[in-house]
Amino acid sequence: MSMDIAPASDPKAFQSFAQFYPFYLSEHGNRTCRRLHFAGSTLSLACLALLVATGNALWLLAALLVGYGFAWIGHFGFEKNKPASFKRPLYSFMGDWVMYKDIWTGRIPF
Repeated sequence: MSMDIAPASDPKAFQSFAQFYPFYLSEHGNRTCRRLHFAGSTLSLACLALLVATGNALWLLAALLVGYGFAWIGHFGFEKNKPASFKRPLYSFMGDWVMYKDIWTGRIPF
């Protein structure tokens, strides 16, 4: 399956998430970067489950650290670009979870 990829653009120029998401995917063309995002998102969900199970707020911090840590390693180490979260944090956060779902459903190659 192929990914719909939009040409690089300024993330601040998009007026909707629907416009932003193709750009977001274009920033995640490297398979290792996508896999690191997927791993970080999965670990974040595990940390959030532990937060609910234990009531220990440190699991929230752990969720943020593993989620963004894995993603940023993917961007700086493999994709060789700057995460869009620096310019569009909400859309980027939404993009992380839509891409996570798209990987699970096979729309995006893992």
